[in-house]
Amino acid sequence: MLYRTCKRMIERGNLEGMSTKLDVFYAASKLTDDEYKELTELLAEKEAQSNAQNNT
Repeated sequence: MLYRTCKRMIERGNLEGMSTKLDVFYAASKLTDDEYKELTELLAEKEAQSNAQNNT
């Protein structure tokens, strides 16, 4: 449930503070290794897209 919520937030562009939230959830064992890896990669992609749009 938490994984799906975080994924949906990232996909919708709610990126502010998400990196910290993912770190906390992972440290508290609320996300598996695979979920954490997938979400951090997705977050990095979305941040790159957002930065590219802001620079044009």
